[in-house]
Amino acid sequence: MAAIITTDHEVPHKSTVPANLDDMVKLFVRERDGTPLGHLPERKAVLMLHGRSVPALAAFDLQHGSYSWGEQLAQAGYDVFMMDLQGSGRSPRPMMDDPRNANPANQNLLKPRPPGFVAGPPHYAFQLNNSYSDRDELHTVVEYIRKERQVDKIAFIAYSAGAITMGPYAVNNPTKVESLFLLAPVFPPDGTSNPPSTLPQPGFPMFLGTRWGLESAWNSELGCDGQRELGIVEKAWAAMMANDPVGSTWGPPEGLNRIRNFVRWGWNKTTAAQDGVLGGAVPVLIVYGEHDATVNTSPPSSNPELNFSVPALYEAVTGAHKLMVKLDCAGHTVVWEQQHKNVHNLSKHWLKHLKVDGKTQGVFDMSTNGDLSPAP
Repeated sequence: MAAIITTDHEVPHKSTVPANLDDMVKLFVRERDGTPLGHLPERKAVLMLHGRSVPALAAFDLQHGSYSWGEQLAQAGYDVFMMDLQGSGRSPRPMMDDPRNANPANQNLLKPRPPGFVAGPPHYAFQLNNSYSDRDELHTVVEYIRKERQVDKIAFIAYSAGAITMGPYAVNNPTKVESLFLLAPVFPPDGTSNPPSTLPQPGFPMFLGTRWGLESAWNSELGCDGQRELGIVEKAWAAMMANDPVGSTWGPPEGLNRIRNFVRWGWNKTTAAQDGVLGGAVPVLIVYGEHDATVNTSPPSSNPELNFSVPALYEAVTGAHKLMVKLDCAGHTVVWEQQHKNVHNLSKHWLKHLKVDGKTQGVFDMSTNGDLSPAP
C-alpha cells in the first residue's frame, strides 16, 4: 500500500461573495494523496464537498476509528481533495466574526460568552453566499486540481447540500467531471430555477448551532439499534469545533457552530434533466439512508423550496447511467453512523467501476452487512 501524503492547500480565489466581493481570498482544501508516486497517468482525482452545517474535515476526515472517508479513498489509491466553501470550516468566513451578525433568533445562545456581547440587529443585514458564489469557488478548486495534478476530469462526491453546488456544475461542465456520487443529496424537485432579482438577499450571514441541536436532530432519525456508536456525537462535535476557532469560543462551554446562510437556485428537476448530461456524460450514483427525513420531507412541505425528495432526483435524471442505493439503518448523518463503512466501500467500487452490483442502472437496498438487493 502506497504511503498517503497529506497536504493542506490555500487555493487563491477572487471572491464573488457579496460581503467580500473582489477580495483575493484563500480557499481551504485538504489533499490526501494515495496515488503511487511516479505513476501520474494512473492518478484519479476525487473532490469532496460538504453540506450546509458540517465542514469538510469533520464530515470527510474525522480522525476516529474508520470514519475518515478521505483517508479510506486515499488508501484505495485515489488522490482525494476535501474543500470548504467560504463561510464554512477553514475557508474565510466574511461577516461571521461579529456575533451580532447571527440570526437574531439564535442570539440567546451566545450567553455567557463572548464577554461584553450585547445582542442587536445584524451589522450586515444580508444572507452570505449564493449559488453563483458557491459554484465560482468550486470552479476555482476544480481548475486548481486539474492544473496542479495534470488531470482532465475529476470525480465528484457531494454530501447533503453539497449536491446543490456540484449537481448544476456537473451539468454545465461535463468535460471536467468524471462522475457524481451524491450522498444524502438535498434536492427540491420544484425549486426555483432563477436567481432573485437582487443580490445579496436581505437577512443575516449565519445561523448558530449547538451540540444539543446536533444530537437532537440526529436522535429524530435513529430508527434501529446500533445505528450510531456510543460517544460518536462528542467526537463529531469536537471535530466541528476544531474547524471553527471563533465559534468554539462562543456561548456554552462546548461552543457554537457558525452555519453560513446562503440563497440557492438552479437545482431542480429541470436542471437534473438538462441535456441528458446527468446519467449520460456524467454517470450518477445516489445513496441515502432509509431514516433520512432531512432530504425526504414527509409529509411534503407546502414550500417547494423546502420540499426535498431523493427518489425524485433519481426520476429526474434522464440519462441511462444512474443508480440509487437506500441504506438500511441509516439517517442523514450517515457519515458518522455504523453504515459509514458501506458508504466508503460503495464509493470505492463506484470510482473504479462506475457500477453497483455489476449494473449501470437500477434501484437497490443495502443491508448493514453490505448486501445489495434490488429494491422491491
